[in-house]
Amino acid sequence: MNTFRTTALMAVMIVLFALIGQALGGTGGMLLAFLIAVGMNGVSYWYSSSIVLRMYGAEEVSRAEAPELHDLVDRLRRRADLPMPKVCIIPQDQPNAFATGRNPDNAVVAVTEGIVRALDRDELAGVIAHELAHIKNRDMLTSTVAATLAAAITLLARFGIFFDRDQGFVTSLLMMILAPMAAMLIQMAISRSREYAADRDGAEIAQNPLGLASALRSMERAAQHQSMPANQATSHMFIVNPFSGGLSGLKRLFSTHPPTEERIARLEEMAGRAQ
Repeated sequence: MNTFRTTALMAVMIVLFALIGQALGGTGGMLLAFLIAVGMNGVSYWYSSSIVLRMYGAEEVSRAEAPELHDLVDRLRRRADLPMPKVCIIPQDQPNAFATGRNPDNAVVAVTEGIVRALDRDELAGVIAHELAHIKNRDMLTSTVAATLAAAITLLARFGIFFDRDQGFVTSLLMMILAPMAAMLIQMAISRSREYAADRDGAEIAQNPLGLASALRSMERAAQHQSMPANQATSHMFIVNPFSGGLSGLKRLFSTHPPTEERIARLEEMAGRAQ
């Protein structure tokens, strides 16, 4: 269901790009905006691991340095039929984690020091499995494609006034204001659908939906009371938004993560069906 939703949202984004492109920039403007967006996001996609790991001071740990963590990742990645990712630890107290890497052969699973201390083995297994699901589903690529299309739409909207298109001032102005907002809403919806999919697939890999549900509950509580010097541009990568403070109303539409209570409810429902 979440895969279908992601595909449908991506299709809507492509149609939006085509419509806005033809209206504001024409074929030449569309091509220029798309090439610039590909260049910007392509660099981010290729070098994302080194950039984000350096940003958070993450250090790769060997099996000798963190045997239990390595064994857990190894056991779960075998179950997911994935190559062994690099394992990194982030020197932060807030319990959190993320996966990065342009493909499964270059993947990294990074966890904070706080998550290793705060969660029990079943909870930590649920978190690791969630991150492995992102790797298996190639969500880094999906998010990059969505970001590229959103950036291209935004570029067209910002520079549409410089293209000689006979659309009328008011029509062009509305497109330049509304198009980037629509693109962002779709991009955020894609991000939320991938989180739901990683929850589901991660619960299947760990074979314990309640372990992940319990972990999400603990991490959400910690995020609301324990600050983390995170960057807003990378907050979507974490399993729980480091700036989490509860979502309501319009905030939900512009959030990269679904409401944690809804994620927990879905996992509990999944566990109930398995009984």
